Amino acid sequence: MKYENTLEFAKQQDIIDPLKGYRSKFYFPMMHGREAVYLTGNSLGLQPKATQDYVLNELEDWATFGVEGHFHARKPWLSYHEQFAEPVAKIVGAKPDEIVVMNQLTVNLHLLMVSFYRPSKVRYKILCEAKAFPSDQYALESQVKFHGYDPKDAIIEVAPREGEYCIRHEDILEAIEKNKNSIALIMIGGVNYYNGQVFDMKAITEAGHKAGAIVGFDLAHAAGNLKLQLHNWNVDFACWCTYKYLNSGPGSVGGVFIHQHNLNKPDTARFAGWWGHDKASRFKMEKSFVPMPTAEAWQMSNAPVLSMAAHSAAVDMFDEVGMDALVTKAEMLTGYLEFIIDEINKTQDSIRKTQDTSDKKQDGFLEIITPRDKKQRGCQISIVAHGRGKDLFNKLTQAGVIADWREPNVIRCAPVPLYNSFEDVFRFGEILKSAL
Repeated sequence: MKYENTLEFAKQQDIIDPLKGYRSKFYFPMMHGREAVYLTGNSLGLQPKATQDYVLNELEDWATFGVEGHFHARKPWLSYHEQFAEPVAKIVGAKPDEIVVMNQLTVNLHLLMVSFYRPSKVRYKILCEAKAFPSDQYALESQVKFHGYDPKDAIIEVAPREGEYCIRHEDILEAIEKNKNSIALIMIGGVNYYNGQVFDMKAITEAGHKAGAIVGFDLAHAAGNLKLQLHNWNVDFACWCTYKYLNSGPGSVGGVFIHQHNLNKPDTARFAGWWGHDKASRFKMEKSFVPMPTAEAWQMSNAPVLSMAAHSAAVDMFDEVGMDALVTKAEMLTGYLEFIIDEINKTQDSIRKTQDTSDKKQDGFLEIITPRDKKQRGCQISIVAHGRGKDLFNKLTQAGVIADWREPNVIRCAPVPLYNSFEDVFRFGEILKSAL
C-alpha cells in the first residue's frame, strides 16, 4: 500500500475498512470532549459494549437460581469453561482439547512448569530471552530455586547484541545448540513486551526439541495479536492473559494450551484439583485423582463465571471476525504508524539541517526499535525519542493520546485492528509532531 500523511487518506482507508463497524462496538475513553487516541490495547484492551449484558446475564441467573445456576443458568456454570475450547482454539491455532481457560497468566505458568520443568542433574537449565516481562523472570527464578538451583547458573538469557534492541534469531538457535546437553526447558515470550519483537516460535520449538528440551511460550502479547499455529508448530505448552488484545477486562481469566502429545498421561506430574478430575466420576467424591484426558486436567478450581462472562463477550467477537481478517488489517495499520513516524523524522531532519546539525539521534529523533519486517512484529511499535524523556510522553497524554511508557525511554503504541482506525494513527502523528 502507498501511504499518505493526510487526513483525507486516513479517512478514505477507514471508509473501505471491512472491519470499520467493530469500532462502534467498544467504549473509548473521552478526553477534551472527544474520543482519546487509544493506542495501548497491548496493555489493556477496550471494553466491548456487549460485556455489560454478558455479565448482567450471569448476575441475573445467580439472583434467579442461586446454586441451581450451575445447572439451569442460560449458560450452566458447571460446564461454563467448556464454551471456550473451540473458539479460543481458533485464536491460537490449537485443537479444542488442547485448550482450557482458567486462573491468571503467571499462576498458569507456574502450574505448567510443575509438569514441564522436570530438572535432572544433567538437564536443569532454562533458556529464555533477556529482558522478559518481570513476571516471567520471577516465575523462572523461583522455579529453579524451588528445585535447589542457582538462577545465575540455571537460567540462560539470550540478549540483543551490543548497540541493538532486538535479539537475533540465529543467536537464540546458537544458544540452544551450545547448551543442548543441559537445557531442560525453553520458555520465551512469543512477543517481547518491550520492543514488540515477534520470535520465530516454530523454529525455536524445532530447535528445542532437537536439543531434547521442552518448549513453552508466554503469549501475553501474542494471543489475539498474531496468527498462531501452536498445534502445528508442535509447541509443548503456552499460556496467556486475556485483558490485552483479547479485551476481556482488567485481571481477567487466563488461557492455557497443552499439546495433544502431552495429554491423557495420568502419570504426568501436576498439582491436582477437583475440577481437573474425570468428569464422569467427579461427584463420587472419591480419593485418588483421575485426570481428564484433555487440557482440563490442569484446571484446579471451578470457573470464575463473572470474569469468564466478560471473556465470553470478547471471544464471541473474535470468533465472528476471525484472525485472518484481524492480521490483515493489523499489518496495514501498523505499517501506517511506521510510515507516519518516518514522515515526522523527515520533518525533524529538515529542522536539524537549518540548525547545521547532522546527528540524527539528537533531540527529537524517533527511533523505531520494533523490527521493520512485518513477520517479526504484530500491532506494536516501540519508539525511543532521543534526547527526550517522559516529558514527551506526558505531553502526548495531555493532548489526548493514551499510549504506554516503559522505562527508561520507550513509548509503546499498539494500533489494534478490531477498534483502532487509520484516523487514530494520523491524529497520533499530528499530536506527536506538535509535542516535538
